[in-house]
Amino acid sequence: MEDLNDDQLNQEEFSEDNEEYELSHIDKMVGLFSEPATIFEKIAQAPIKVVDWLLPVIVLIVVVSLSTVILQSNPQIKYEMVEKQTAAMEKTMEEYVNSGAMTQERADEQIERTREMMNKGGIAMLIPQLIGIPIVAFLVFFVISGFFYGVSRLILNGDGTFSNSMVAYGLPFYIAAVQSILILIVAMLMNKLVTDLSIATFLDIDKQEIVGFLLSKVDIISIWFYVVVGIAYAKMFKSENTAKYVGTIIGLWLGFSLFVFYLAKAVPFLSFLNQ
Repeated sequence: MEDLNDDQLNQEEFSEDNEEYELSHIDKMVGLFSEPATIFEKIAQAPIKVVDWLLPVIVLIVVVSLSTVILQSNPQIKYEMVEKQTAAMEKTMEEYVNSGAMTQERADEQIERTREMMNKGGIAMLIPQLIGIPIVAFLVFFVISGFFYGVSRLILNGDGTFSNSMVAYGLPFYIAAVQSILILIVAMLMNKLVTDLSIATFLDIDKQEIVGFLLSKVDIISIWFYVVVGIAYAKMFKSENTAKYVGTIIGLWLGFSLFVFYLAKAVPFLSFLNQ
């Protein structure tokens, strides 16, 4: 009888342990904001669920799409969008004119035609953007998840799968969705085009210059996002050294951003990347 009671007790303890790791998606979302290290450690000990990366990506896509529609409905913000896109196009056309590939008259005509199309706007201009948002979002998600997976396995010697990588990078997209909502609110309150919540944005410093670029990275929510991503990878790839992962992820973010900054400087066609 005593052995039977011991067996029942062990089964109850095993059941309690299993229940501890049977987290709902809501639990994971809340834990992401409140205790990311603990929640990702628990997620790593349970079977990977597709919903844990797919749903956050979809939520971010919906938020960005709605923000695009709302921002386009504001005349002042739309005007700024048109002017920035036109300015980027003018730089490209200037390169073509200087190289002899196009006459100045032809370039002016092309710029004016494009400006008129963007000013007219309407649903015809929004549809390509709304179609492109999910395509770009999933493409970027899979590419970066794959890159971080390679870094985690080959450089940091972590123990995890590509599915682990997708959850580690995907679940924090809820933070990115919150950031997008805050950017929309700030843009509407300031009645101006806002692309981030950095010091450069609030001080209105040109991000196409190195000082503006550096200050554009002083964005508390972006930093928070990449810190959480670093914690997630450390836990999902079973590392005791969380700081190593956080430092690597933030370093890759800043390094790639700096690469894009100088690439846009060298190739005028890509100048929009520094806006």
